[in-house]
Amino acid sequence: MEPLSVLKGREKSTITRLTRNSKIFKTIIKAIQDKKGDHIISLDLRKIAEASADFFVVCEASSTTQVKAICDFVEQEVKKNCGEAPYKHEGRQALQWVLIDYVNIVVHVMHPEARKFYKLEEMWSDASMQMHDL
Repeated sequence: MEPLSVLKGREKSTITRLTRNSKIFKTIIKAIQDKKGDHIISLDLRKIAEASADFFVVCEASSTTQVKAICDFVEQEVKKNCGEAPYKHEGRQALQWVLIDYVNIVVHVMHPEARKFYKLEEMWSDASMQMHDL
């Protein structure tokens, strides 16, 4: 069985700590805003020892078309402005909840129903939260 060995390579970097002023963070937020993502929040996970990332960015999209558009644009803008490709992404088949993993920052683009069901903000309620809606 191999799943645990895969996690070894997924540890967050302790060398470069992100902030909300980091270029990649600002690029992700702006890309989501440009594609009209709703209820954009960031969760600062840096003080949570169990967290596998420094930040989660969570937003809603009202249709699968918008979920795809937001995800594609985030990846395009981060590649163009920061020179980074995602470590991994998940959920591109169903387009109900797409996760884009940049190791120290993880983007969650969700349908409103999926967001209500999974309640990421409640799960990580000890993280400081900031709204980023226009």
